[in-house]
Amino acid sequence: MSVAIVYWSQTGNTEAMANILADACGGEAIEWDEFTAAQVANYDALAFGCPAMGDEELDPDFEELWNDCKAELADKPVVLFGSYDWGTGDWMETWANDARDAGVNVVETVVANLEPDDEAEEALKVAAARLV
Repeated sequence: MSVAIVYWSQTGNTEAMANILADACGGEAIEWDEFTAAQVANYDALAFGCPAMGDEELDPDFEELWNDCKAELADKPVVLFGSYDWGTGDWMETWANDARDAGVNVVETVVANLEPDDEAEEALKVAAARLV
C-alpha cells in the first residue's frame, strides 16, 4: 500500500509529526511544495499536515494545495494532522469538517501542542494504522 504524507511546517513540529506517521505506516513524507493534486492518484492513502496559522487557520499556500487535492481524494483514507502553539486547536476541527463536507474520507485527526509529545506520537501511530 502506498501512502503519501504531505505537510507544511514552519518550525519543524509538523514535519516531526509527518516523519512519525511515515515511519509508522511505511509512507513517504513529502513537503507540500513538492506535491500536486495530480499525484493523489499514485497513492492508496494520504495524510495532510499543516500547523495552525494566524487566527487558527491553514497556511494560505498549503490551503490552495489542499483545495486542489480534496476533489481528487474520492474514498481514499485520509489523516489530517498538525501542531499549534496557542489557542485550542480549533483549526483542526474546522479543517476536518470542511474535508468531510467535501466528501473526503477522514479516518483520523491528530494535533500536537508544539512538538509532538508521547501522547501525540501514540495518536500518530494509531492514525498510521488506520491509513493502512
